[in-house]
Amino acid sequence: MLQDHLKDFNIILASGSPRRQQYFKELQLDFTVQLKPVEEIYPPELKGVAITDYLAELKASAFKDLNDKDILVTSDTIVWFEGEALGKPTSPEQAKEMISKMSGKSHEVMTSVCFTQKHQSKTVNYTTKVTFNPISQEAISYYVDTFKPMDKAGAYGIQEWIGLIAIKSIEGSYPNVVGMPMHLVYEELMTIAASTR
Repeated sequence: MLQDHLKDFNIILASGSPRRQQYFKELQLDFTVQLKPVEEIYPPELKGVAITDYLAELKASAFKDLNDKDILVTSDTIVWFEGEALGKPTSPEQAKEMISKMSGKSHEVMTSVCFTQKHQSKTVNYTTKVTFNPISQEAISYYVDTFKPMDKAGAYGIQEWIGLIAIKSIEGSYPNVVGMPMHLVYEELMTIAASTR
């Protein structure tokens, strides 16, 4: 259905995440993937979704030559835990440390999505609360060594083994934890399509 409304647009997904790309495929959207390098550094005073809003918009700013029918989608996700942003780990040791900190506790997965057209831009965000059961050091080491979650914020993928054995509860959107709040993506793309009729 959505693809019919957007048939006159060129959707550009600026993400190398296979999970986000799969979600766009499952929405039956025609899209291209384009990546432009951005140094993902944000002002230290930013907290929570202000960080992901800033980074999603920063990624969009790298695209200078959009056409009239282009819709650029950029996104950023962090895990917010006890007042600290947990991004992608830089080593297996850091990954194990991140998961150990969150073991038996709750954290928030925050994602911002920026929709950029030639003459306008809009950013939306969503937060999901995830609670882990206590996780043994043996299980943490097995997960990190086996699944190597170095490309994932907070050092874990909820759709992987650790999600099966360690997630106690989720409050909010599950797709948001996997990669993107797709209900918001759907709503915003439908709004863009409707505004041009």
